[in-house]
Amino acid sequence: MQNEIILILSLFSTFFIVLVLFRLFQEQGLYLWTITATIAANIEVLIIVDAFGMEMTLGNILFASTFLVTDILSELYGKKAAQTAVYLGIATSIIFILISQSWMLYLPNENDFASPAIRTVFSNTPRLMIVGIVVYVIVQLFDVWAYHKWWAFTSKKFGDRKKFLWLRNNGSTMISQLLNTILFTWGAFLGTYDNSTMVSIAISSYLIFLVTSLTDTPFVYLARYLHQNRKNSGSSI
Repeated sequence: MQNEIILILSLFSTFFIVLVLFRLFQEQGLYLWTITATIAANIEVLIIVDAFGMEMTLGNILFASTFLVTDILSELYGKKAAQTAVYLGIATSIIFILISQSWMLYLPNENDFASPAIRTVFSNTPRLMIVGIVVYVIVQLFDVWAYHKWWAFTSKKFGDRKKFLWLRNNGSTMISQLLNTILFTWGAFLGTYDNSTMVSIAISSYLIFLVTSLTDTPFVYLARYLHQNRKNSGSSI
């Protein structure tokens, strides 16, 4: 049960950190998390573990947290702010690829002990991160678009912009994560793992994304509450 416990703790602690950063720095804190999660998730995805009776790669929770970020930004600051987070993620991935690959150009000193491990990890990074960039662009921009489409639909249907946050949050993220799972799993791991392993990874990844999508909804509501509370406090001064 060790892996399962760590994954559950990681899920809630990750979403909690997003809220803390938002509380401290508002939208800048969300942009900060996007950059951090983008780098960490693309490294963490190299690790495969067994949990809940399935094979799964790590990085899913961190990547899911970027959808929490764009949903909060969409809800509180609009589509342009959410798209800015996506563009920051893209720029972060490109810059990190260039930096990490430059490390491979150096000839290590005879006393060096880290280079073999670093080369093992980052030799696979270009493919993963290039696939990650392409999938990230497609999926995240689709998620932002879908979020606002759901919002327009519920606003027109029920005449209230604040209601049905849970619907636009989950409606956009669940579809986006299905698209993400299919594109990233086959794009990143085709030829690396056999088909049965990739199917197992895809199923487990999407199940995690479904759970994280449902779990992040209260955090979006909390972010909206914190934002409104800050505005009310500011207006009363």
